[in-house]
Amino acid sequence: MTDFQQRRTMMVDTQVRTNDVTRYPVIAAMLDIPREDFVPDARRDVAYMGDNIDLGGGRVLLEPRTLAKMLDALDIQPSELLLDVGSGYGYSAAVAGRLAQAVVALEENPDMAAAAPARLAAAGADNVAAVQGELAAGYPSQGPYDIIMVSGGIERLPEALAGQLAEGGRIIALFREGALGLVRLGFKREGRIDWRLAFHAAAPVLPGFARQAEFVL
Repeated sequence: MTDFQQRRTMMVDTQVRTNDVTRYPVIAAMLDIPREDFVPDARRDVAYMGDNIDLGGGRVLLEPRTLAKMLDALDIQPSELLLDVGSGYGYSAAVAGRLAQAVVALEENPDMAAAAPARLAAAGADNVAAVQGELAAGYPSQGPYDIIMVSGGIERLPEALAGQLAEGGRIIALFREGALGLVRLGFKREGRIDWRLAFHAAAPVLPGFARQAEFVL
């Protein structure tokens, strides 16, 4: 067993299983996908730390606990199509790809988007399509999606993205409210999304998801 494999096992044992993540497919995927291959080379040695990892440009790779609990809450089925918004170098999409039928990994940062396909291919994530585009606009050409996962913080959910969620679909996002971070799971019914609190976590707000300033005359 390599050093990174040992770290991966320890990550799952101490950061995932201990945080009420019980779905075996989530655990198996996180044991298998090499997290160290989805961060900048200078960050490989800290790939398994229990914090968000700085990817540069104000972006982070979500801590293992947060991602695992999001995937666990979504209860992804093998027949479902998932849109991963803010996928960075592709780690969250690669893990989700072990659970879903197919994943669209949307990234806005050109360097990350360009690097993602090779990293996904090396991890055997053949059912993940890495695309570049504005995060807040989603990727409508492949929608509607059974599941939308926003892999970063938001203050608001753009209507363009909400409209790409299929009727009866699920969406999960980390809402930043002041100093608080609230991960909410939403269900689309009769054209509207009903939210419920899933757990607490923290992450920087993604580009295009900040609350618009209100001007008072």
